[in-house]
Amino acid sequence: MIAISCAPKLQIADKPLFRDPVFDGAADPSIQWNNKEKEWFMFYTNRRASDTTANGVSWVHGTKIGIATSQNGAKWNYKGTCNIEYNLEDVTYWAPDVLEHNGTYHMYLTIVPGIFNDWYHPRYIIHLTSDNLVDWKFQSQLKLASERCIDADVFQLPNGTWRMYYNNENDGKSIYYADSKDLYTWEDSGKKVVKDRGEGPNVFRWKDKNWMVNDAWRGLGVYSSTDFENWQRQPENILETPGTGEDDRVKGGHPDIVINTDKAYVFYFTHPGRTPENEGKDTYETRRTTIQVAELEYENGSLICNRNKPTYINLKSPK
Repeated sequence: MIAISCAPKLQIADKPLFRDPVFDGAADPSIQWNNKEKEWFMFYTNRRASDTTANGVSWVHGTKIGIATSQNGAKWNYKGTCNIEYNLEDVTYWAPDVLEHNGTYHMYLTIVPGIFNDWYHPRYIIHLTSDNLVDWKFQSQLKLASERCIDADVFQLPNGTWRMYYNNENDGKSIYYADSKDLYTWEDSGKKVVKDRGEGPNVFRWKDKNWMVNDAWRGLGVYSSTDFENWQRQPENILETPGTGEDDRVKGGHPDIVINTDKAYVFYFTHPGRTPENEGKDTYETRRTTIQVAELEYENGSLICNRNKPTYINLKSPK
């Protein structure tokens, strides 16, 4: 989550916002300003949707982390993939979470140690650092609540402590957390703070409230908290009802929230081909994914999102 304040000239975002030109499987976006390049970087999982030789779910394995760039958040261009210092044969990279602190970029990345045809294999989270957002140096593998932990999201608490929320697949795919004083050494809480099944938590502060949005597989679940530990779910999910725009006529998944110029934007991905008439089919059309963006609104104490409105956006650089 990135937060700044300024007054920009807004532009209408592309719909879909971005498609990966290599495998057409962009998902799980994470947005970060690049101080040296003076542009926004989008990091994403790139599933091999267009690989017709991939059996089972091997097409979501064996992936590098993709990068797209933008001057304003409205239009994105493919840049390439991250150079990650991690020596493991057939490694799979998922769900990057990227942030900057004191001039150093940090990535917390899900690792699957291989390429597999099914889901039943270990996953864990590693810590990487960079000075340019392209070349990443390995720092450590985090010891968390189980051997199947994915989807890190790091947020700085008001007391300066860094808190990582993540999905513990071994405990009903619920949300746990770990804390750190320096982003390098982490102590796991062993606590389940969101019992509902879900992935891809994203924590942010907006409208004087603390929020968590996650991928509930029925759109995005929305929670609020006064202490970052006890989370109350609002009754309505967002992005559950299919939209009307191109590649947006299905539920939204795995979000990143960007707070910019006092506006809140949700970046998410869709499987455009997973419509009711395609239920049960496994084809390129049902595998491919696109990145989308929509503006969040605050209404009567709840977060809402009308994905069918044009999204006016012009992300300004952090000061």
